[in-house]
Amino acid sequence: MVNGKFIVGVTGGIGSGKTAVCDWFIAQGIDVIDADKISHDLTKKGSPILQTLKQTFGDWILQNDELNRQALRQFVFQNPDALKQLNAIMHPQIRIKIIQNLECISSDYGILCVPLLLENIKDGDKGLSEFCDRILVVDVPVDVQIQRASQRDNQTKKDILAIIDKQISRDRRLVLADDVIDNSGTLINLQNQLINLHQTYLKLAQKTP
Repeated sequence: MVNGKFIVGVTGGIGSGKTAVCDWFIAQGIDVIDADKISHDLTKKGSPILQTLKQTFGDWILQNDELNRQALRQFVFQNPDALKQLNAIMHPQIRIKIIQNLECISSDYGILCVPLLLENIKDGDKGLSEFCDRILVVDVPVDVQIQRASQRDNQTKKDILAIIDKQISRDRRLVLADDVIDNSGTLINLQNQLINLHQTYLKLAQKTP
């Protein structure tokens, strides 16, 4: 809860359909805070953080003066120390922006969408999940993850499986979830699940002191 508002954390593995779920909530008038969008905004062309990344990693991370996200992603994926450097630069700034946005929520409840929401719970540190009253996991089988991610990002099956391997296991994610959306079916099926959850969250938000 932030500023008296009931907050639902939305997460899920690569290719699970988090964006589709969040877009549905937006269409219902629910404020959605997207950590990925905040990250993109912080590293836009000419930003101070982009300059810091350039100084840290080198000019190769830029393409037409903009961050080459795919190149940087591949680099840090293969270099754990570089990933730690990147996280040390990005995570505190993302956290600040998220808190600012959470304090401005005006809808009945809010959505905080963070791809690695559960992965960042470590050694007693709840990470961004500390702001969430409930955790909603968007779930699909691994074969569906591979199919969707390859179509969206033009990545190889090997690359996608490597990303999945770095993320929290599907079973562990489901154990930590308060609510689960099965997004392996039709759009109608997804919407029906979301309608029910939306009503549940409205009721829970009304009970929030």
